[in-house]
Amino acid sequence: MYHYDEIDHRIVAERVEQFRDQTRRFLAGTLAEDDFRPLRLQNGLYVQKHAPMLRVAVPYGMLSAAQVRMFAHIARKYDRGYGHFSTRQNIQFNWPKLAEVPDILADLAKVEMHAVQTSGNCIRNITTDHLAGVAPDEIVNPLVWTEVLRQWSTFHPEFAFLPRKFKIAVSGATEDRAAIQLHDIGLQAVRDAKGEVGFKVYVGGGMGRTPIIAQVIREFLPWKHLITYLEAVIRVYNRYGRRDNLYKARIKILVKERTIAAFGTEVEAEWQSLVDGPGTLTREIVEGIAARFTAPPYRPQPTHDAELQTFLDADTAFARWHGRNVHAHKMPGYAAVTLSLKRAGVPPGDVTDAQLDAIADFAERYSFGELRVTHEQNVVLPDVEKRALFALWREAKTLGFATPNIGLITNIIACPGGDFCSLANAVSIPVALAIDERFQDLDFIHDIGELDLNISGCMNSCGHHHIGHIGILGVDKNGEEWYQVSIGGQQGNNASLGKVIGPSFARADVPNVVQKLIEYYIGHRDSPEERFIDVVQRLGIEPFKRHIYGDTDKKQAHRNRQLAAA
Repeated sequence: MYHYDEIDHRIVAERVEQFRDQTRRFLAGTLAEDDFRPLRLQNGLYVQKHAPMLRVAVPYGMLSAAQVRMFAHIARKYDRGYGHFSTRQNIQFNWPKLAEVPDILADLAKVEMHAVQTSGNCIRNITTDHLAGVAPDEIVNPLVWTEVLRQWSTFHPEFAFLPRKFKIAVSGATEDRAAIQLHDIGLQAVRDAKGEVGFKVYVGGGMGRTPIIAQVIREFLPWKHLITYLEAVIRVYNRYGRRDNLYKARIKILVKERTIAAFGTEVEAEWQSLVDGPGTLTREIVEGIAARFTAPPYRPQPTHDAELQTFLDADTAFARWHGRNVHAHKMPGYAAVTLSLKRAGVPPGDVTDAQLDAIADFAERYSFGELRVTHEQNVVLPDVEKRALFALWREAKTLGFATPNIGLITNIIACPGGDFCSLANAVSIPVALAIDERFQDLDFIHDIGELDLNISGCMNSCGHHHIGHIGILGVDKNGEEWYQVSIGGQQGNNASLGKVIGPSFARADVPNVVQKLIEYYIGHRDSPEERFIDVVQRLGIEPFKRHIYGDTDKKQAHRNRQLAAA
């Protein structure tokens, strides 16, 4: 767990008092709305449909039990008893009163937290793998490198007003679990022929209105040049990125228009003024930051736990949970455990104050007081002794955290959608709940196998619908909510974007469409081990389209109904 130094504490405390004064002046009428807007956005405060929304930064998804208890306190005292974990690994509070936001920020500062750079056209909260530091396939621990980048980017004066928001993700493992190819900059840790650590640099990825898979701009960047090279990339973007068109302002548009080769040439030219300059990292700097992370006090464990095996053999439900929610760990005798927040009837990512307190308690008793938030809107206990897994499962089950659905169809990712967001074209949560209700048979969803289903309420893609094996996008048609369905997207090393299967559907039809997609997949897979995404890649989307829309006459009839409804 990273702990603030004196500079961190001072910066956050000064920002709280600064925003307290700005809020006071706004409420007193001496600070105009247009002047207050950028100030509140710099502090994570949005204005949604019904109330302000405060987005709190969770750097690289890492939390302590004390911080989670603070979330519970905020939910109880300042909100309506719950928070919402987002796909950016942050937490959002949907109902704070504007006058009380400075008090919330002051409470957050007590546990080394803030809401800085969770909004606005700046470098946003930097993300990484939710198994960072414990995954067996790690090349390097990415937590240290994300903290290096956090310290560099926070309040960077040159990058406070970029053409558009800017997102960076880091993967330290051989398997990308941070979706780095869907970010403005993605960093993949690698080693060269001599064993030296560096990074493969991706640039120009993103979802939203124009989804694009990032391209490699540099195959190997020595670690000491990480900051200077990224600074060169963002300088070029800051200089040439579109500021006249909101929809063409992201770096992905600039890279696409200029080509990766031309953009790379411009970055190299810019880098020459920075390379080996003051921004060059030294081993002393990196080790100093690494020293601010506390290491879990791992205890020697048996190489084989006979009691655990007995529980697995005797209890089918425990074995099923173990197979889906328990993950390999680099330390013998330990495991990482996902506490699923995706139980029936609960909006994806929502968590109550009582649940937050319970999660903090789990972290203290089972995982050295630490936990992680995933971009799939769940929570991970990263350091659980294997001999404690059965006891943890029994407790988690009573509190609704033990749904064995990680990687399955009911582990739905969804943004808050039209229920809260003023940008949304359609609701997301009711659609997610309807699909979840349709697939409650555990035997059936385990037979379906691995399947990512993601839902967004608008083209901003906060629900990551573009990289869902099945993606659902809410669209507006003459004031009515319709839903576009795509298939074939995926995250990871072989990231791909889904393709739209055809005309959109009314909300009530969406669960039926999903069921028909599943039926076709099951009927055409070569074996129970062939995943939905594998079948889509093997057959293409056309057979699925025909199964959903039927023959040409039925398809035309569907279009006619749409036109009539419009």
